[in-house]
Amino acid sequence: MHISVFGMGYVGCVTAACLAESGHRIRGVDVNPAKVDAIAAGESPILEEGIADMTRRAVDAGTLSTTLDAVEAVHATDVSLICVGTPSLPGGRLDLSAVIAATRQIGHALATKVGHHHVVFRSTMLPGTVRDVLIPALEEASGKVAHRDFDVCMHPEFLREGSSVKDFYQPPFIVIGAETARGGEEVARMYDGVTSAPIARTTYEVAEMLKYACNTFHALKVAYANEIGAVAKRLGVDSHRVMELFSLDTKLNISPAYLKPGFAFGGPCLPKDLKALVHRANEVDVTTPVLASILESNRMHLERAVDTILETGEPRVAVIGLSFKPGTDDLRDSPIVTLIETLIGKGRRVTIYDPDVLLDRIFGANRRYIEQEIPHISALMGPDLDTVLRDSKLIVVCKAIPGLRDVLAPHLGDKRIFDLVRLAPGLLGVPGYDGICW
Repeated sequence: MHISVFGMGYVGCVTAACLAESGHRIRGVDVNPAKVDAIAAGESPILEEGIADMTRRAVDAGTLSTTLDAVEAVHATDVSLICVGTPSLPGGRLDLSAVIAATRQIGHALATKVGHHHVVFRSTMLPGTVRDVLIPALEEASGKVAHRDFDVCMHPEFLREGSSVKDFYQPPFIVIGAETARGGEEVARMYDGVTSAPIARTTYEVAEMLKYACNTFHALKVAYANEIGAVAKRLGVDSHRVMELFSLDTKLNISPAYLKPGFAFGGPCLPKDLKALVHRANEVDVTTPVLASILESNRMHLERAVDTILETGEPRVAVIGLSFKPGTDDLRDSPIVTLIETLIGKGRRVTIYDPDVLLDRIFGANRRYIEQEIPHISALMGPDLDTVLRDSKLIVVCKAIPGLRDVLAPHLGDKRIFDLVRLAPGLLGVPGYDGICW
């Protein structure tokens, strides 16, 4: 393939060298003459293991060349990868000036190009940038129409400094945000014979957001491990051994578990243990802002759900679920109980159904909790779903209950459903079906 790479910084140089090494013909484009001249001489402008040798081999073989002329590069290639930087401005806002400038350069080149072209963004940008900012810039500069006269894709990179060559050839996945099958296929074709990594095709916005989800999670993991380490050290505990054992749990700790947007957490363990560890950290003078913020974040997420429900103005609300998770009748620290109490306090008439919480079968601590702490809530529970749903125009699903989707489907259209657990993603887009955070 003939590919132009705009921006010969870190991402651009690695991408260009690896693609050239894989047999593609690469035309590097940059506004800095020093970078263009250095690469033309077979020298890499960045320090990264393996890139200097790969750059020299590609230049010597004629598979990598550079230019200052954007028009010439676009006309000579079928795909343009935009790899320019998007640094932070004061306050954290992204500086999009370089990516917009490169986009307009490509647009002006497309105005005079005969034949189809594929514009592929690799720069890290917030959701909505490609669709709302860059495609209009391309269309304005070219006088052409996206997805008809040229294709646009969002193809985020996941290259770590120090291991970028390995990351290029052995990525966890290849993500392509595209509007057309033709555009997505052209980007995927760059990796034919290069890697066996799975290729995920999605929307621009998912591809844009994914990069932020990954990087912020990496930052969170570092901060979390450091806070656990700081508390452990102060208590005389081997923190490395703790985290070594922690990482052996690939069922819950290092896994997809709990990484699905939904409702707030609760129960007898998570809130209690968070409070205990943060309290102990304070006692030994260790500040743990990450750990300390978790309960506050959880509280605010519950408030978002309440506010969204109240904004509907519906006076009657049917709530599906009461215990803190499916398969248990434990109501201790259940966020659903808090949600219901708040709705009642705001004057809403609430009915509740939870097949796990049957009053005549609950004993011990749970029975005492209901009788002493929430007797007013137990009185609102219905014997079956039909009874609970009958008089409510708003249904809030807080627990995944087998068969619930089939029960709710007939009500779409005449009732509004807030699904906090994403029980039926196949219903997304259906009027009246919505979620709080997805």
